[in-house]
Amino acid sequence: MNLDLTGKRAVVCGSTQGIGLATAIELAQMGASICLVARNEEKLKDALTQLDASQGQSHDYFAVDFSHPEAVKQAAVSYLEKVSNVHILVNNTGGPKGGQAIDAPVEEFLAAFNMHLVCNQHLAQVFSESMKKNGYGRIVNIISTSVKIPLKGLGVSNTIRGAVASWSKTLANELGQFNITVNNVLPGATNTVRLKSIIENKAAKTGDSIENVSNAMVSAIPMGRFAVAEEIANTVAFVCSPAASYINGVNIPVDGGRTGSM
Repeated sequence: MNLDLTGKRAVVCGSTQGIGLATAIELAQMGASICLVARNEEKLKDALTQLDASQGQSHDYFAVDFSHPEAVKQAAVSYLEKVSNVHILVNNTGGPKGGQAIDAPVEEFLAAFNMHLVCNQHLAQVFSESMKKNGYGRIVNIISTSVKIPLKGLGVSNTIRGAVASWSKTLANELGQFNITVNNVLPGATNTVRLKSIIENKAAKTGDSIENVSNAMVSAIPMGRFAVAEEIANTVAFVCSPAASYINGVNIPVDGGRTGSM
């Protein structure tokens, strides 16, 4: 099975912590050169030191705030002009805050749409031209199991994640002819800063303890535990590899069996 990414360059978003950083580390171990993307330059510099460069890889980064889509586009254009080739794009952005959809101001939907779908679109437009030229492309969107079954208390997130999933399937249909695959990896409850925040917010709203909220979430997972970021990253890395050349346009839950649908 060919998992070798030597000579490939991957742009990994949200890559200073959690699933994004774990993905960047895994892709580097497979031989890819990594471009880390996030808004905090100091954290990007620190993350850069964690990447394997033993196979001659050349790692770098650019800092940009995803609340400004036009800035994301310009940063991507400038980066591609510098390196010439990008083969892999991993879209990964922290989710919107919790709450019911009916209570959310319209501005929250618009902000989330810009941060997730519009920024993804800019990045895909810029980097897919390089993928076409090279005859190899992987676009992987790290989103949520909510695209299969909406999650309670995440109204804005459910809505926007669903839009990204539909966008992704559309791109898969359009870009497959160029040997570019577009897939979604759907993490379940993963032991990250994001999960900790969700648990703390739910505990604060319900008056329950953090331990009880956490235990209730674990009880809904057939494997009886939260995922670790590396387990999600392994799936992303496989989909980016030559071995996954005929996997296109799918949603892949990595959730320990929690999602109640096929």
